[in-house]
Amino acid sequence: MAIPLLSVHHLAETLLGCVCQTLNSTAEQIEGQPGCPCRACVVPGTVAWDSCEDPCGTDAGSDGGQLTVSVARVVVSPDLGVSRVQEAVVLGARNCQLPPMAVELVITLLRCAPSSGEDGCPPTCEQLTAAAQVLHVDAASVHNAVVCCFPQTAPSARRYRFTLGQLRTVGPEGECVGIEQRVTVALPNCRCPDESP
Repeated sequence: MAIPLLSVHHLAETLLGCVCQTLNSTAEQIEGQPGCPCRACVVPGTVAWDSCEDPCGTDAGSDGGQLTVSVARVVVSPDLGVSRVQEAVVLGARNCQLPPMAVELVITLLRCAPSSGEDGCPPTCEQLTAAAQVLHVDAASVHNAVVCCFPQTAPSARRYRFTLGQLRTVGPEGECVGIEQRVTVALPNCRCPDESP
């Protein structure tokens, strides 16, 4: 069985769109909550923490930060990659159904973290509390995007099968703080190009 060539990238873009849409919806509901960062993209490999500030400029009317979706791994796994033990799968046998393939996607959302002032004093408790609220609302928004929006984007013939990994806080580091959510999604299988039906 082969993986459709654009299926992994399509899933990553769909997930990115759902998270962006949910972040913007959340920003309309909660005063002071930033929406989807203007720097939102599917990236190759490990995410570089390029920008937590507003890379689009304050005149753009957009929110700072960085939202990315990347691929951590593609696995052959009957349990959607829940087990961290990779079992060997024998390929090439006739009339044998392969276990499903799954892709582990990583959603990373970064925002500015309060830092020391020019006088060297640490951020105030008020600044830290405000940043914590943004982080906590971001975490709930990303979770809601995955469990509410993402399933609705599946083709009508089938639903996405997926598992949620841990949602964890990353940073603060380099004046950035954020969250990382892992999602493992079953990939559609199809016949190899030279297989007869």
